[in-house]
Amino acid sequence: MLQAVSHPLLLALEKGVVLCDGAMGTLLHDRGVPLSACLEAVNLENPDLVAAIHREYVEAGAEIIETNTFGATSLLLNRYGLADRVREVNQRAVELAREAAREAGRSVFVAGAVGPIGVGIPSSEAADVSLKQARSIFREQVEALLEANVDLIILETFPTLAEIREALAAVREAGEVPVVAQLTFQRDGRTWAGEEPGDVVRALHGEGANVAGVNCVAGPQAALEIIEKMAAASGVKLSAQANAGQPRLLERGVVYPMRPQAFAEYVPRLVAAGAAIVGGCCGTTPDHIEAMRAVLAGATAEPAAAPGAPAVIVEPEAPAAGETLREKLAAGRLVVSVEIDPPKGLNPRRALEAAAMLKDAGVDCINVGDSPRAQTRMSPLAFALLVQQRVGLETIVHFTTRDRNLAALQADLIGAHVWGLRNILCLRGDPPSGGGYARAVAVWDVSTVGLIRVLKGLNEGMDWVGNSVGQPTSFFIGAAANPTAPSLDAEMKLLRRKVLAGADFIMTQAVYDVEALDRFLKAASGLKVPILLGVMPLHNLRHADFLQSELVGVVVPEPVRERLRRAGENSLDEGMALARELLDAARGRVQGVYIMPSFGRYDVAAQLLAELRESIR
Repeated sequence: MLQAVSHPLLLALEKGVVLCDGAMGTLLHDRGVPLSACLEAVNLENPDLVAAIHREYVEAGAEIIETNTFGATSLLLNRYGLADRVREVNQRAVELAREAAREAGRSVFVAGAVGPIGVGIPSSEAADVSLKQARSIFREQVEALLEANVDLIILETFPTLAEIREALAAVREAGEVPVVAQLTFQRDGRTWAGEEPGDVVRALHGEGANVAGVNCVAGPQAALEIIEKMAAASGVKLSAQANAGQPRLLERGVVYPMRPQAFAEYVPRLVAAGAAIVGGCCGTTPDHIEAMRAVLAGATAEPAAAPGAPAVIVEPEAPAAGETLREKLAAGRLVVSVEIDPPKGLNPRRALEAAAMLKDAGVDCINVGDSPRAQTRMSPLAFALLVQQRVGLETIVHFTTRDRNLAALQADLIGAHVWGLRNILCLRGDPPSGGGYARAVAVWDVSTVGLIRVLKGLNEGMDWVGNSVGQPTSFFIGAAANPTAPSLDAEMKLLRRKVLAGADFIMTQAVYDVEALDRFLKAASGLKVPILLGVMPLHNLRHADFLQSELVGVVVPEPVRERLRRAGENSLDEGMALARELLDAARGRVQGVYIMPSFGRYDVAAQLLAELRESIR
């Protein structure tokens, strides 16, 4: 470890937080460099482009700029026929960054960026490279960077502790220079090899890193969780450089959704958690760094409003154009949503992992329950916000009139809109006594029709009593329907009232009776609003009996239960077959499917989703 605190970077870290730059590769691709090209070769082929990006980061306020050398080892350059030009590529990169730093008129540190080669990872060029060989490969690159006089080395995006140890050892063998050692972590908060953040930071500190940290994780919230765990395990200085959210693959390429202001809002929390260096990784731009600089300086990233001028409301991140639930339904695309109940305790990890798995499976959005069966759970608004921010999936929030009076209903809805939650399913809610709260009192100031009217009024810029709320909201309002209600005429009368009040779409209760579904769809065809069919795959006879006796409004006909009874150990397969039959009966007559998995079996939902997508290709 470099012990001399007199080194300018270490002195700067003693005085306060140091701001690093953001992505290089993102900007190179945005400015015309093909995805298949060698980004490090741009140092030689188009140096003006690299220099321009460095200057933009310096102008944005970056105090550390990283050289364009993330993959500039002989092993990785070899795929482009550049293995013999390691020294040239790295040193030219340092020259370009140094030139931008000199033009700044202030202290800007040039960091030599060193990325992993993938030791032990089957899909990488280094799958069969030994750790000893890896150290030699890293040392060749580091020596070239040090010869060009970098101020520090940043080891970044390493997937395992074993590999970054070799890179760190290579730096220490090559010379005395401050080292920032950063690993990337998976969704479960561990490295590719399963190492915990606390173990990682202790090991890095013990082996000579001046700063340890995290980079290339899906957003600043994920980075914050890692930093908090690292800070609890060691007193070493920490660094955080997150991606600008979870990337989305669109027709025009990879898009990172998190805007600069939203990204920068995490800076105070990262600093409070222990981060001494903050910056950005994939998807971040000079605009993100400028917003972070403004926050660090105690300013806002938005221009100050003139005296007397209205405050500027910064809208939260929204799904890409054409990708919202409203837009998909308007375009006639079949939409699939899956319900995930918020956790009963403080830890949302498993529920978020389920949402991430379903996103990979192709789900369009997640339904978030509002304390179903009146059992206390995390607020649906809080969990929906976590799903949208951490997983990048749009949500449909179940919102009941059970627990809030009219004033609180409107307050929560306005807050939900500010958070970017737009899709609201209006429900009455189960009685509190059903959840074991015998002394709890339900509110029910308004009916579900009344709640729809509240939302409709907010969309027109007015509250329940006609007072202006300023800017109109843009809620997409959902109404519930029960195709197997005791009286179809009464159910349709209520549903028509909901649509007249302002409902934009309908979601049905789980259905197991094909004939009842057919009658309902015929009756509802004149409503001219999209319908999402509720599907809850049955697991066995006991499950069916429970739904029939305990869930109000759910009807499981005797022939269905008999099929499960005969299926015996294969009852889940039979339940899936029943679900397919319902979907076949509704084909072409509904605009979406609302899957409600039981017992946490989100794999069952993913299987049904895959079959559904395959059937409409």
